[in-house]
Amino acid sequence: MKIIDAHMHFFRCASFDEDARAAGHENTVENYLKSCKENNVVMSVAMGNAPIWPSFFGGVTPRVPDLAGDFSLTEYNQPKEIAYCAGVESEALNDGNCQQTALEFEQLLKTPQCVGIKIYTGYCQVYAYDPVHFPLYELAEAYDVPVVFHTGDTAGGHGMLKYAHPLTIDEVASQFPRVKFVIAHCGNPWILDAMEVVAKNPNVYVDLSGLLEGKFDGAQFYEKHRDYFRYLRMWLDYVERYDKVLYGTDWPLINIRSYIDTMKLVVPAEHHQEFFYDNALRVYSKLQALLPQEEETK
Repeated sequence: MKIIDAHMHFFRCASFDEDARAAGHENTVENYLKSCKENNVVMSVAMGNAPIWPSFFGGVTPRVPDLAGDFSLTEYNQPKEIAYCAGVESEALNDGNCQQTALEFEQLLKTPQCVGIKIYTGYCQVYAYDPVHFPLYELAEAYDVPVVFHTGDTAGGHGMLKYAHPLTIDEVASQFPRVKFVIAHCGNPWILDAMEVVAKNPNVYVDLSGLLEGKFDGAQFYEKHRDYFRYLRMWLDYVERYDKVLYGTDWPLINIRSYIDTMKLVVPAEHHQEFFYDNALRVYSKLQALLPQEEETK
C-alpha cells in the first residue's frame, strides 16, 4: 500500500535533532528518504518552520522546509518527494501588514510544491478566527489549498493551550465554508471536540499526526495504551467520516515504521486506503501533479 505522510517537518534544529535520536534515527535528508522508501511513503507534506527571504511586499515572510540546504523560490532544492505548507508567524501579523503578507504567501502558492498554509495556533498566541488571518484564508480559497492548524498540546511550556483548542476552528470553518481546514493532531487531547467540528462542518478534516513519539513495537505500544486508543477509535467510529481523516507522523519525532504499525491498529482495515493515501490527495489538491508518473496513472 502506498502512503502519503500529510504532516511532517523538514527542518534542522537542535530539538528536532534530539527528538530524531530518541526515535532511533537522524534528522537528515538521507535518513528520511531511506525510511520513506522502506515503508512505501511516496509523498510527504512538510509544515514550514524556517523563515526565508526579506519581505518583498512589506508583509510577514512565510516559513518553509529547509533540511536540504538554503530554500530557493526560483529553483526548488528540497527533495521532490517533499511538498510543503508555508508556515505563518501569526504574532507578527497586524491590520497594517496582513494584506501584504498574503501577497508574500501568494508567491509560494504559485509554485507547484507549496500545497497549503500552516498556522501554529497555540505556539503563536493568536486565535484562528482573528481577522489578521482572513487574507490568508481568502488566498487559500483562491488557490484551492487547505489551511492546517496546530491544535491540542504544545511541545514544551511556551505555548498557550486556549489558542490551540479545536473548537476555535468551528468559527473559522463557518465564516469560510469554501476553504478546506485541517485540525492537526486531532486536537489531542480534545479528540471529542475536534471530531465534533469535523462532523458539523463539511470543510473540516483532521490528521492523526503527532499522537506518539519515539520508536517502539506498534502492537505492544497499542496494547500498553489501549484505553487511549479505544477512546480515539470510539470517536472516529461515532462520527464515521473516515474520508476526512488523514495520516501524518510529525516526523522527525516518530519512527515511521512504529507509527504506521500503530495507526493500522487505530484505523479499521477497510479504511486504510483512504486514510493512508486517498484523503491526502483530495485535501491537498496540488499533490497529484507532484506524484511520480506511475502514481499519476494509478
